[in-house]
Amino acid sequence: MSAVSERGDNSPGPTAAGVDPLGDPFLRTRFAVPVPPATFLRRERLAEHLDQALATPLTMVNGGAGAGKTLLVADWAAQLDQPVAWLTADAADPAPGVFWAYLLEALRACGANGIRDVGCPAEAGMVDHGLLARLAAGLNGRGRPVTVVLDEYDRVTDPEIADQLAFVLHHAGQGVHLVLVTRTEPTLPLHRYRADGTLTEIRDAELAFTPEEAATLLELHGLCLGGGAARALVERTRGWAAGLRLCALAAQQSSDPETYLKEFEAGQSTIADFLLAEVLKRQPPPTQDLLLRVSVLDRFCPDLANALAGRRDAGPVLAELHRANAFVEDLGHSWYRLHPLFAEILAAHLRVRFPHLEPELHRRAAEWLRHTGPLPETLAHGAAAGDWRFTARTLVDDLAIGQFFTGLRSGDLGELFSRMPHGTTGPDADLVRAARELSDGDLGHARPHLEHARRELTRAGSDRAAARLGLALLDTLAARLTGSPGGAEHAARTARELRQDIPDHLLAKHPELAALTQTHLGAARLWAGRFEDARAALSAAAAGSDGATALPREESLTQLALIDYLTGWPTRAERGVLAALTDADRFSLAGSTGSGLGHAVLAAVAVDRDELGEAQALLDRATAPQPVPRDPVTAAGLLIARARLHLARGEVRAALETAESSVPADVPSPWAEAHTALVVSAAHLAEGRPETAVKALEDVVGRDAACTVAAARAHLAAGDPGTALDLLDALPPGRRSGPAVTVRALLVRAEATVRQGDHTTARRLAARALLEARNERLLRPFRETGPWLRRLLDPDAFPRLPAGPGPRSGTVREAGRPSALVVDRLSGRERDVLQRLALMMTTEEIAADLFVSVNTVKTHLKSVYRKLGVNRRNEAVHRARELRLL
Repeated sequence: MSAVSERGDNSPGPTAAGVDPLGDPFLRTRFAVPVPPATFLRRERLAEHLDQALATPLTMVNGGAGAGKTLLVADWAAQLDQPVAWLTADAADPAPGVFWAYLLEALRACGANGIRDVGCPAEAGMVDHGLLARLAAGLNGRGRPVTVVLDEYDRVTDPEIADQLAFVLHHAGQGVHLVLVTRTEPTLPLHRYRADGTLTEIRDAELAFTPEEAATLLELHGLCLGGGAARALVERTRGWAAGLRLCALAAQQSSDPETYLKEFEAGQSTIADFLLAEVLKRQPPPTQDLLLRVSVLDRFCPDLANALAGRRDAGPVLAELHRANAFVEDLGHSWYRLHPLFAEILAAHLRVRFPHLEPELHRRAAEWLRHTGPLPETLAHGAAAGDWRFTARTLVDDLAIGQFFTGLRSGDLGELFSRMPHGTTGPDADLVRAARELSDGDLGHARPHLEHARRELTRAGSDRAAARLGLALLDTLAARLTGSPGGAEHAARTARELRQDIPDHLLAKHPELAALTQTHLGAARLWAGRFEDARAALSAAAAGSDGATALPREESLTQLALIDYLTGWPTRAERGVLAALTDADRFSLAGSTGSGLGHAVLAAVAVDRDELGEAQALLDRATAPQPVPRDPVTAAGLLIARARLHLARGEVRAALETAESSVPADVPSPWAEAHTALVVSAAHLAEGRPETAVKALEDVVGRDAACTVAAARAHLAAGDPGTALDLLDALPPGRRSGPAVTVRALLVRAEATVRQGDHTTARRLAARALLEARNERLLRPFRETGPWLRRLLDPDAFPRLPAGPGPRSGTVREAGRPSALVVDRLSGRERDVLQRLALMMTTEEIAADLFVSVNTVKTHLKSVYRKLGVNRRNEAVHRARELRLL
């Protein structure tokens, strides 16, 4: 199991109240303890067994369909004098994020204190293990245990959920008692629980009715059966609870119930098939019709049942069916569902009796749910009806087109609409197809669909504001992917205008639309080199706070970090990326575009700090989720970082080839061109061609401060210190350029001053460069200087100045890091990590011991290294002991 993580500020992530990670309202019926029917028989032997099971942390009630598991546990739970959190699992949401969101909501719904501040997963497919750690700690700290019942746990098929559940159960201690109600053997480590004596099991054999219990159950149905007949019936049904109840219901309709029960034989059919057919057959024809029609639904309320059956009296009929037997189950809040086995039989009867009715029922369900139900159910029924134009239009009119790009429902939507026939026409179908292609980064296949949709919407006029807004979002993304700033501006402006025509409540329901549009616009502006305009758009996107905007927020934060790096602020860039990755860790995001660019920025910063191994590892991580970058900003960022790493390693040819690799885009990027020129110039300098290095920068001098400094360095290498100083003097005053530029400028000026014979001024300039570099932990600028710097500076004053080779060398020797002048105060959690570091614990062991994720430990370690002015674990421990921090 992966280690768990903790938010840096020890606070839960922001979530929308009452909304699951997919943005849908929680279905409260899943938290309702089922209500046993009037004919339910409470079996004391099983209730006592469940009472005894409270002594063990885990109870498993495992039996086949209709074994009476759910009603047994529901009746027992209703008698407990401690909180009970009930959750009915649903096969429609097998992903870990949705499962844990519902389980946390179930705990809150039952009033369990201690978990209010745990937070909630934001992504359907992932869950932050730090959240699980906080949940376990919160439960463990309770003075009174809470019982958690997971009904129909056999629907939970993801092994990752089982691992996570085992983790929480282990670390929650005595604070929780877990009851699994399941048809199948769960993937939990049951062998270990059995060996430890921490598992109580109730299985089919114990769930089976005894003859005495069967006789009592029949009496509750108004039937009297002697002991011998009851034993015979139990033998024939094997004590199956559903079979006995169905048998009783069928016998009630017989003129001679006792004879019916005595003579009943299942024959060649299964008991379930025979009895369910008998129950359906005995119902009045209108009730039969109602049951057959609702069999296409997972859950239903009277109004929905009426819509499918074309009637108005479904409410009392369903209530009576529930009262009479448990095969129409009351979920609470006027919602019902059929017993799964009963529903299967009814669905089979429906197809036989009305072969062409099922699609029409799905269509009616979709129409009804479109106005009152969750969007996923609406889309599922629309697809089941084969009405793909309706399904696509529902998605578009709901403004849910952006969910293809939020990571919340992307996979589900992609899978659903992959079944849409090629012959489905209309602007909505084209928008959905374009969104699917763009979510995969396939702009070539998306463009025809965008153009088709545009033509159709133009013909439709102004009454399709939602569809046109969806088109504007996709246009903005397409412009970003093609490096077309003008196209992105036009599309974003169109989107702003269209928002005026959309109801406020619909816009509020989909904050991801604005966040995605601003992210794509910011990326296009960044490509154009309009850094301040890009900051404005990206900052607006980064201001989001919920799960729906988590992915665009991460992308925006990493692009802001890239701007910081490009303008010479490596530490600020590093902090921006770490904030984005921490946010992604908190919301369980993985493999996004932002993570690739973020690791590329961190790699470039690592090169400036001469951490070449770390830089290579970061570049490997940058391309792991997405080997081919989707957008030109990410592609250029990766090329710059990779080329600079080649240069630092002395691999000049590889650096030139990498830097000169083309990034496809409609318009060139000024900063991409400038940084390409920087690498090319540095490569020529490294091979002793200063005049060629000067020429490489001719077109970008004055456009960018870093290029101007590099040009000054090239002129200096060519023997022209006067021109070098003139270029440096032309730099804008103030601190618009960051320390990475300032350090290089100071070193070039110092070398030029040395050549003019002013060693005193040169020493002062070099000392200033050292101070600036120490704050940012910059080593590469000093590696790039020649031997003049060490001859200039007093070794006693600067004992740990990097002693690297000159720029023509192809290797880098190990050298000490400049000692930090001031050690920043370590936070409490940083001290915790440092103490465990001194105990030779691995990163994974520290994460497990502190109940945080590995990524969070790495974040703390980076901060510790920075504050102590070191680069390795042993150096951190040694430095901390020198400062008496350990």
